[in-house]
Amino acid sequence: MSARKKASGCMFGLAIGDAFGAPTEFLSLDKIVERFGPFGPAEPSAHVTDDTQMALAVAEALIETEKPFAPLTLERSLREKFVAWSTSPENTRAPGATSMQACDRLADGEDWIDATVLTSKGCGANMRVAPVGLLPPGINGVTPRTRAAIAQFQAALTHAHPTALAAADLTAAAVADLISGGDVTELTQRLRDYCESQRLVYHRDWLGNVWQRPEIHSPQEFISCGWEDCMAVLDRVEDALARMPRDADPCEETGEGWIAEEAFATAMLCFLMFPEDPISAVRRAATTSGDSDSIAAITGAFCGAHLGLQAWPIQWIEGIEYRERLEKVGAAWDAVW
Repeated sequence: MSARKKASGCMFGLAIGDAFGAPTEFLSLDKIVERFGPFGPAEPSAHVTDDTQMALAVAEALIETEKPFAPLTLERSLREKFVAWSTSPENTRAPGATSMQACDRLADGEDWIDATVLTSKGCGANMRVAPVGLLPPGINGVTPRTRAAIAQFQAALTHAHPTALAAADLTAAAVADLISGGDVTELTQRLRDYCESQRLVYHRDWLGNVWQRPEIHSPQEFISCGWEDCMAVLDRVEDALARMPRDADPCEETGEGWIAEEAFATAMLCFLMFPEDPISAVRRAATTSGDSDSIAAITGAFCGAHLGLQAWPIQWIEGIEYRERLEKVGAAWDAVW
């Protein structure tokens, strides 16, 4: 597995997908086709967006945090990286309003539970979570439960709606499954089983009392709302795969991707339409009427986790923005996988 450099493939795939979607994000499908043709951009653009920037922030926080992972130390690292991203002169890529709002509060020193946006389930929760799925099990005390807690925790620092937490967790679980070599034809069923197994699991040590809302009576009730949304979009993915033409807009089937569960679902749909053809998958993801860069970034992460670094043309790898940082992150996990 390490010979295929799946961790590197995932990180570069995320960035390459992001770069494909960068010029199409705010365009209608008709405008995309008018400008780029029916299959969208033929090559990635010169620059990535905040999706790759924030994914690198999460990845570097994970690598630099003292092990074994604990809420206090990881929160400190994530806060530092998120604030550095939000105040960077390179943060000019149409960053999400929720992430910026929460990062401004984190920069002011507020407790993360006070800083986060409790009602947001925007895709900023899971467009940056792929590095969590790359955490090698059994190393530094990482277990599937630890991975799940970290995936939800990194989301919760900015997006604290239960569906944001569950969708981020599910996205990381999909990456972990693919990097482990799971059979793609049965992936959605395994993800459905995962949703069911996590439906009442609330990571109190990590999430504290973020569940408390006037209309919610228990942490289990809180988190189950998010998992129910995720199971519902998996139904839509399976239905679309069975009947949807490959040249149709995936957003019409699984949503435009501005919210977390739809970003996961539409990216998963694009991946499963072309599981052995990563270039077609990311081009399909970028040629969508919704949040094209986030959809394509997550799609690229799935493709790279499945196929490894060999999925991507060498000229794209060599030319992608933040190449050195991506190489460093990928190598750190390829070495232990």
